[in-house]
Amino acid sequence: MTASTPTDLLPLYVDLDGTLTPSDTLHESVMRLARQTPLALLRLPLWLAGGKAALKQQLGDQVTPDPATLPWREDLIEVLRAERAKGRTVVLASASDIRTVRAVADHLGCFTDVLGTEAGGPNLSRAAKRQAIERHARGLGYERWAYVGNSRDDLPVWDGAAEAWAVNAPAGVLQALRADHPQARVFAREPLTLGTVLKAIRLKQWAKNALIFVPLLAAHSLEPQAWLQALLAFVAFGLCASATYLVNDLLDLPSDRVHRIKRHRPLAAGRMGIATAVVLGGIMLVAAFVLAASVSIGFTALLLLYTATTLAYSVRLKRLALIDVLVLSALYTLRIGAGAVATGVDLSNWLLAISIFLFLSLALVKRCAELEELVDEHSTLAPGRGYQASDLPSLRAMGLSAGFMAVLVLALYIDSQNSRALYAHPDWLWAAAPVLLLWLMRIWLKTGRRELVGEDPLQFALRDRFSWLTLLAMGLIGALATHGLPHLS
Repeated sequence: MTASTPTDLLPLYVDLDGTLTPSDTLHESVMRLARQTPLALLRLPLWLAGGKAALKQQLGDQVTPDPATLPWREDLIEVLRAERAKGRTVVLASASDIRTVRAVADHLGCFTDVLGTEAGGPNLSRAAKRQAIERHARGLGYERWAYVGNSRDDLPVWDGAAEAWAVNAPAGVLQALRADHPQARVFAREPLTLGTVLKAIRLKQWAKNALIFVPLLAAHSLEPQAWLQALLAFVAFGLCASATYLVNDLLDLPSDRVHRIKRHRPLAAGRMGIATAVVLGGIMLVAAFVLAASVSIGFTALLLLYTATTLAYSVRLKRLALIDVLVLSALYTLRIGAGAVATGVDLSNWLLAISIFLFLSLALVKRCAELEELVDEHSTLAPGRGYQASDLPSLRAMGLSAGFMAVLVLALYIDSQNSRALYAHPDWLWAAAPVLLLWLMRIWLKTGRRELVGEDPLQFALRDRFSWLTLLAMGLIGALATHGLPHLS
């Protein structure tokens, strides 16, 4: 075609990573490899030593992202389909491994051809991509072509294009692009906001770390230094937990994206990039251990144990039926133990026993709520879990039993010497048993009624008025057991 060919008839070459999808298929492949074969990550430096093209080839031999689970720029895809319907040649041109590029093109069905990084060839980015596009366009009989990209790496490609489209492009890239293409077509970028970051690190889940303060409350300690240590421990645990939540979401990307609720999480929805999450998680993890070291060596060791257990849970343990809920209850109880170590308070075996049974019951509430959702969706197997819908009656029985055991241990504690030594009026504690029992039975009743579907029970409790009244009642009972009724003069 001659140089006078209208731009809307020129072949249109479309970038993949960051453009067609807000994610990056190379990063997606690394996450899939981490989930399937974690030890294989040790090979990444060796693969990268052979060049980026060799790295993509090696990763492609191991894993390929499933296009059906990737987030897409639906507005762009709709336009591309319209262009294809007009008879325009639309080519997917990406630096990703050619097998991934073909899989995406087959899935979306709006491309006439593909260009990608092939075995033994160069990494198809920047100048190499431009050259490949020029050769491809000439093969079709065109001297000019159009390009859709998003990043600074695409500037050399846009320089040779007759028409430019920008998708998700940062302000600096748009400024440089418009110097040569003032009429560039722009698909707006959704900026990464503080709200998105806070949602990704699950700031609301920091409420669970309030368990750090339980040993101080149970010991009736008012020592300011101990409370300061507990506060530092709380922040350290929060940072560490947020980092491991990011790891969990990175490993769970495929299953989260097909989940009714979890697909809206920032990573699953593509509102936060994988690289951003990795960097943010690393910073928070380092900060957590710096704070932990300022508390004590013992607390640092427990935080390390928590981190290792949580990562093992994310990689493997959460897919093992029953093991997963035991690990969850242990992680909650570990927070209480860490609070005791951080503040130098002696930890009561009674408190540990109550915690283990109580949090086991709540962990089973969470699993039952997920299985209730499966029943509603007429599915039989929980994705990424080791449970089936038919397990629901058994899990419900286990959860109720664990809750009742927590109340039983509390009742035994009330009549123990430990209780009489710590409380001036321990008989008041008998009122705590029915209050806790009522709260647990109500949680389980709501689970059976599908009122907790897709929700963490502790997060539900934070916004539940009855739960706050229960907490207030327990605090009042504790005060009465400690000081008795006030004397009226």
